[in-house]
Amino acid sequence: MLKLRYLFNNEDLAEMVLRNWEFDKESLERFQYYRISSNAIYPFECQGNSQLLRFAPKTEKCKDNILAELEFIAYLRNRHYGVLESVRATNGEELVELQTPWGEYFASVFKHVAGVQISKTDCSDAVIFSHGKALGKLHQLSSEYTPLHHKRWSYSDVLKWMKETLMELPLETAALAETQLLQDYFSNLPITKENFGLIHYDFEYDNVFYDEATNACNAIDFDDAMYHWYVMDIEQALDSLEDCFPSELYNHKKQCFMDGYVSEYNLPDEYSSVATACRRFANLYGYTRILRSMAEQWEHEPEWLTHLRSKLIKALENKKTSFGAEI
Repeated sequence: MLKLRYLFNNEDLAEMVLRNWEFDKESLERFQYYRISSNAIYPFECQGNSQLLRFAPKTEKCKDNILAELEFIAYLRNRHYGVLESVRATNGEELVELQTPWGEYFASVFKHVAGVQISKTDCSDAVIFSHGKALGKLHQLSSEYTPLHHKRWSYSDVLKWMKETLMELPLETAALAETQLLQDYFSNLPITKENFGLIHYDFEYDNVFYDEATNACNAIDFDDAMYHWYVMDIEQALDSLEDCFPSELYNHKKQCFMDGYVSEYNLPDEYSSVATACRRFANLYGYTRILRSMAEQWEHEPEWLTHLRSKLIKALENKKTSFGAEI
């Protein structure tokens, strides 16, 4: 999540950034459907085709991570996996770096994938099976992947980043201790080609699109990808699944998802034992990112920002409930 100072809509900035690509000028009215979280995302069209502009301040991102993300996406596309496609700028680059009156930014453009977000489907058994199948296929391809030029950061790098961030916040002793606890736990887990690799990390319903024409899923938003145990991806997807169904339906839908997954890739042997630690990792990562995002505060904040702060504070309380418990 970006710092709150970057969550304000800025269509002038978006248009300035977009000038590095070809676009249909009349489609800029679609900027009104923007969203900003870990990046600013502005929809537009090029020759009538839907595309997405993604940009973020350089201070919020790591260039090597972005280049590694783009390289992994290209690898997946070359193996016919349903994934978004990047669009080169007029200078031939996939990643543009630019100076603006609002600071320095990284920017990329992607073609819109086919289908609709799974959250907007009827979430039938067939759709949930397809979702699990798509994640299993992703892990199968990841297990065969070797980066050529750029490598994404790993769970250990993320824990290091969390530790450095939390050390600047003297009241966060419990979160800091949780970081060390998780580092100790994961450092003792076996890493193999079969159970560990580059994961999506955020394979939830808003980032997976179901295409009814092909009965298959297409994935977007690899911005959080990292090297981790594949169980992490499964745990995140199932956590999203649990939010979509009442408790009496969840176990059935979970089985549909897992059936889809194992149709493409073997379930890791350590799934049950590692899942709890992965949930703890996700909670701590989310907790740290929220803290960093909302550290700054200003007088006379707009109502929407005050409301957002209230929601984020509640999220912090939920995420820290397991800090310090035995794994």
